Amino acid sequence: MTRLQRLFRIAWVFCRYRLDIFLPLAELPLPLKLFFLLAPWHLFPQPKLDRGDRLRLAFEELGPVFVKFGQILSTRRDLLPDDMALSLKNLQDRVPPFPGEVAQGIIEKSLGAPVEELFAQFSKEPMASASVAQVHAATLRDGREVVVKVIRPGIERVIRQDLALLYMMAGLLERYWSEGRRLHPVEVVADYDSTIHDELDQQREAANASQLRRNFENSSLIYIPSIDWDYTRKSVLVMERIHGIPIADIPALKEAGVDLKVLAEKGVEIFFTQVFRDSFFHADMHPGNIFVDVSNPADPKYIAIDFGIVGTLAPDDQSYLARNLLAFFRRDYRQVAELHIQSGWVPPDTRVNEFEAAIRTVCEPIFEKPLKDISFGHFLLRLFQTARRFNMEVQPQLVLLQKTLLNVEGLGRQLYPDLDLWSTAQPFLETWMRKRIGPSGLIKSLQSHLPAWLEQSPEMPQLVHDALVQLRNSGSNDQSSRATLELIRENRARADRRWRRGLAAAALAGVAWLSLDHDLATLAQTMPVHGWALLAVAAWLVVGRERKN
Repeated sequence: MTRLQRLFRIAWVFCRYRLDIFLPLAELPLPLKLFFLLAPWHLFPQPKLDRGDRLRLAFEELGPVFVKFGQILSTRRDLLPDDMALSLKNLQDRVPPFPGEVAQGIIEKSLGAPVEELFAQFSKEPMASASVAQVHAATLRDGREVVVKVIRPGIERVIRQDLALLYMMAGLLERYWSEGRRLHPVEVVADYDSTIHDELDQQREAANASQLRRNFENSSLIYIPSIDWDYTRKSVLVMERIHGIPIADIPALKEAGVDLKVLAEKGVEIFFTQVFRDSFFHADMHPGNIFVDVSNPADPKYIAIDFGIVGTLAPDDQSYLARNLLAFFRRDYRQVAELHIQSGWVPPDTRVNEFEAAIRTVCEPIFEKPLKDISFGHFLLRLFQTARRFNMEVQPQLVLLQKTLLNVEGLGRQLYPDLDLWSTAQPFLETWMRKRIGPSGLIKSLQSHLPAWLEQSPEMPQLVHDALVQLRNSGSNDQSSRATLELIRENRARADRRWRRGLAAAALAGVAWLSLDHDLATLAQTMPVHGWALLAVAAWLVVGRERKN
């Protein structure tokens, strides 16, 4: 009954804002088509607002779940036209605060003690209220100022109800809309389902904050508040209270004498550092979550809050993304097309020449503009839209990255309109690639993988032997089996050679690395005898086995 009431409420808002224009009526089955053609909302006059504002106002009226969903949709330019996406970017969590007494009850239930025992001071008046939680100021017994974030009561039940309805609507779209199978609306809702449930778990947010703080410890770029784990539970988070100027308050930043160019460039550096150095990035960097420490106006520092949404990239995605961006800087569209296929972002049977031509068509008009006039975020949007014409599947990690980049670039351009994100990004990416594929990257990779290789190496000969015996005893003597046997032998020999060469390369790389800071005479005196012996044995093994082969 409750779900039915909610459905009628959604239908009423649907009627009020005449959102029937979004329905693919021609593709619906006859009963649904007749229902929508004869529906009572045709009696309502069409609002004079444009379609994007109508959708935004409808989401705001439907409450926090739809507001959050609209905010996520605003980053999906593959699903929505630009005008609607821009309108949804202005969605606000206009949610009235719940009583301080209720918040106090949730805190006491979660922490198992009265508020008076937990805090020296606790303000029942909320500092801020959003769709999922609200924040109260407090002081700990040791005198530290903190903020207490409390999950809104009853929000989980509301989320479950609204998500069920969103899944139903997405399923109808995927079934009856011609674009539904390509755009995967059910997967979009599922991604949102995961995101909003992550935001409900305050311990998860606290863990994200702790990881980011560790990544940027003693950094001059950004400050992450500390978490008080003794007072943090699933529904309650206690975090250090920060003091700074909201990054959107540009007049206040100017009055404080902040160097806005430096601040804008630092924002770009923070983004690329998180993505490529740490592979762990704050994915909700909108203006409401960013403040500025102006204690040193010439060298300002970001302060971040609200860590419910973070993104990660696998090492392969990191590498492909960096190589893609560097190929764009060089306008090497062939490599861009090949990298998309190698990464699995587009199907392997994609014709490289056609894909390359499509990418060139998108990129060339963009690169004719001055670099400071090029939007990096919108450029990626256009690229992904082009790739989807070649059946590129939705990549959740890239969607989150794209959303974060749009936020970072938008903030940077507000602070310093002439921000050249390209020139800021290119040196960072080139340095990162050099470190990844250079001697230091090789040594780091060997340090990481060598223990596992050594542990697995005794098992490899037996595994290969078992495979050969199984093939020999299979009773098949046809040409295919003989070819398979020969291929296995060749691969075994090739792997053996690669192992020996890798060992030699590691030894030589180690010597080269040591010699960067020492001349050969000093190195000969300082390098332990057993180190030279190990190098000699490795070289003898490689050369001797190569001659034998």
